[in-house]
Amino acid sequence: MILKTNQNGVMGRWIATIGGYTMGSRLLGFLRDILIAASLGAGPYADVFIVAFKFPNFFRRLFAEGAFNAAFVPMFAKELEGGGRKTAYDFAEEVLSVLLPSLILLVAIAQILMPWVIYCIAPGFSEDTEKFDLAVHLTRLTFQYIIFISLVSMLGGVLNSLYRFSSVAATPMILNISLILSLELISHWTETPAHALGIGVSLGGILQLIWLLVACERAGIKLKLRFPRLTTRVKKLILLAAPAAIGAGVAQINLLIDIIIASFLPEGSVSFLYYADRVSQLPLGVVGVAVGTALLPLLSRQLRSGDFDEVHKSQNSALRGALLLTIPATVALIVLAEPLIITLFERGEFTSSDSVATANALLIYAIGLPAFVLIKVFVPAFFAREDTKTPVIIAALCVLANVILNILLMKALGHLGIALATSISGWLNAIFLCFFLIKRGNLIIEFRLILRLISIFFASGLMGICIWLIHKNLIEPLSSDLGLRVTGLLILISVGVLIYFLAAYFLKAFTISEAVSIFKNTKTKG
Repeated sequence: MILKTNQNGVMGRWIATIGGYTMGSRLLGFLRDILIAASLGAGPYADVFIVAFKFPNFFRRLFAEGAFNAAFVPMFAKELEGGGRKTAYDFAEEVLSVLLPSLILLVAIAQILMPWVIYCIAPGFSEDTEKFDLAVHLTRLTFQYIIFISLVSMLGGVLNSLYRFSSVAATPMILNISLILSLELISHWTETPAHALGIGVSLGGILQLIWLLVACERAGIKLKLRFPRLTTRVKKLILLAAPAAIGAGVAQINLLIDIIIASFLPEGSVSFLYYADRVSQLPLGVVGVAVGTALLPLLSRQLRSGDFDEVHKSQNSALRGALLLTIPATVALIVLAEPLIITLFERGEFTSSDSVATANALLIYAIGLPAFVLIKVFVPAFFAREDTKTPVIIAALCVLANVILNILLMKALGHLGIALATSISGWLNAIFLCFFLIKRGNLIIEFRLILRLISIFFASGLMGICIWLIHKNLIEPLSSDLGLRVTGLLILISVGVLIYFLAAYFLKAFTISEAVSIFKNTKTKG
């Protein structure tokens, strides 16, 4: 497929497509979390379900979406460029034949060893027998999700490599819908709402797989099951994916460490960190994941064709686009942390003291947000070159730093120390990745990019000051009613967006032509 228009404009359009669907998913995720907070609050049931939910999601983000995609997409793109679709599909079938039985074996072993698994990932729960047993039961309900979502990740990698992003980007919405419906419909017949949510996780995985199977069918992609065989290409995939599991998933490893340590803290600490992380993940999901998803197959193909000028342009474009949205989002989260948490979660079982504890964690997580978005931009530059060793070394150092900082900071700051350690380790990771890319000549920062970043910082600062003044003087005094709080928050967000983009435009952080190019249709020739 030959792209007949500017590659960076094409990537911008892809990012907008992926980001748009991801925004829809995140909004549904907020609705899901609002209902969870109202039903479970920040007490023991919430802590247990969050652990049961995050454990399969840890594997999903670390292996299925992290390591697997990092290794599979460049290899699939290479097969596609070198031998055409038939060769690429043959490779995908070889991978599928090994992946599926491996997943079934993993889940079977995990189900048997689940009490020991919970003791490893939430050792603090062992002090309360009832809480520990519930964690074992709920995690058994949720863990088979990893089978379905790993297959979804593979099918998504195939579709993304063919530049068919829409169906894949819409997939996470299905899980959120499943959890919402499970909470609203099934919870009447289960022991607790947490049990209904556990069922909803696995049900959501099944529905996501069906969704992508239909999408593949419509795209003319038909993968057949073969007898499992470790071919040369599958062995290479495994060798690439093993270190990439840490290199791409350092944030997830850090979050798992956070849960392990938070399980020893007072009740509700796991929940405070979860709800704060969910809010901070909105910009990361919409911007970081979208940029990383679009950038990896694009860089892979540009490198295969030897178009190194376009590689550097794509990376600079990705950096500019990511930070254009991430920096103002970070400032807004810092300024509006408390009103955001109060408006989203403070109802039902979720109290005002829970809001304060969660808002403080959100403020600290926000400090690390730009770092985690930058990681999503930098890591594909290594993976597209089939270099998974450098990110794994960097990630290992950052995980070690996170553990040390967690132990040192949680004594004085409690759950806030855990959030701060995560943000610091994220910045260390981003800085080291950037350093090695520049040192090897794989990333050339354009002077124009530096000027635009300065403009972004100034525009974001102006926006932050304005929304803080408006909130303190106009919105906060009227925020006693939920309807007024929601209205006030929407006004603040709208005014903030308007101020930022006007300031960013006049400071030349972006041009109208660049914004318009994102939405232009791409002409292709197959």
